[in-house]
Amino acid sequence: MTDSRNRILVVEDDPQTAAAVAAIVEELGCIPVLRDTLADGVAAASGDFPVIVFDRMLPGGDSIDAISQLRAAGSTALILVLSALGRAANRVEGLEKGADDYLAKPFEPDELRARLRALLRRATMQVMDNDLMAFGDLEIRLKARTVHIRRTHVATSPREFALITFMAQNAGQVVTRTQLLEQVWNLNFDPGTNVVDVHVGRLRRKLEEVAGRPCIQTARGEGYIFAPIPVSDTNG
Repeated sequence: MTDSRNRILVVEDDPQTAAAVAAIVEELGCIPVLRDTLADGVAAASGDFPVIVFDRMLPGGDSIDAISQLRAAGSTALILVLSALGRAANRVEGLEKGADDYLAKPFEPDELRARLRALLRRATMQVMDNDLMAFGDLEIRLKARTVHIRRTHVATSPREFALITFMAQNAGQVVTRTQLLEQVWNLNFDPGTNVVDVHVGRLRRKLEEVAGRPCIQTARGEGYIFAPIPVSDTNG
């Protein structure tokens, strides 16, 4: 039986674009499920897909109107909109109506691949309850203030635990140094030191030593991304 985590729904009426997207989905180790009308796409979206790629202007209407309806119906799929309508106002409209990402056409295959990879990673990360945050084999217990990877305890200082908790709450997204200073150090100004980088570097090394892979990535010039699950681990 096919694992639903391996499937990505692609709703695109242009055959060439659909084939290009499907090829990238397959490169990421997933199975593309193709639909070419808005009605068929919405019907298929009721299935269990971690990620859905919607062309915007489809036979039957504008997909972002359907996305808002899917969200109202409780869909938790991560949705990427592809559209020739690429102005800032168009992107804002799509995001405000429930899309998780918006990529203008024509797109570079490498950029679409990176965006899908990020969404797949984010889809695998989940908050289990008010106490446990689980990211594959990495678990954070909020009440006990502990971090485990494959049942191995990762010793963290109080500051490091505050760091990993805030980053995990924003998993898959860039957190800036300013955000970390405000949320972890309670500083509303930059002290002009590398205190954030030092602590993040120490935490990163501790996690990587046990996990055997990077768990915190650097977004150059922006900040950091907590992403402890590689895409290959989302497929099985």
